Amino acid sequence: MTGQHTDERGSLSILTLGLVLIATFLILGGVGVTAALVARMRVTDAADGAALSAANAFDPAAYEQGVGDAVPLSDARVRELAGSYLDSRPLPTDVTGWALERGTGSPDGQSAVVVLTARVELPIVGSMLEALGSEVSVTVTSRARAVIR
Repeated sequence: MTGQHTDERGSLSILTLGLVLIATFLILGGVGVTAALVARMRVTDAADGAALSAANAFDPAAYEQGVGDAVPLSDARVRELAGSYLDSRPLPTDVTGWALERGTGSPDGQSAVVVLTARVELPIVGSMLEALGSEVSVTVTSRARAVIR
């Protein structure tokens, strides 16, 4: 052994700083994911309500054609009623806007399908995503059918 001794002071500080940064990013990521999941539940609740509202309303053609096993629906009526339902509802605190998407309607004339997309604002992480030119959106699909017994 030659007796050379290298100075390693400060190495632990760099390691600690790196671990703190990694832990911070993991915590912020967890907060963002949790907020997105909560927003998704709120948007799903709104889509469920819109689908139920549309499924429970007769299409005006039912007065002329009668009713079978289920409440008759049309694409236009489902879109109209779902839109009215969503317009009457306040946006959840973390949702900045929502819109009905393609696929909203009645594929079989008896069930209501609502496809809803919402823009979500995430705490802390949202401002970082905006700086990168990105936003978070959540899309949910809800189905409802009113059966006559």
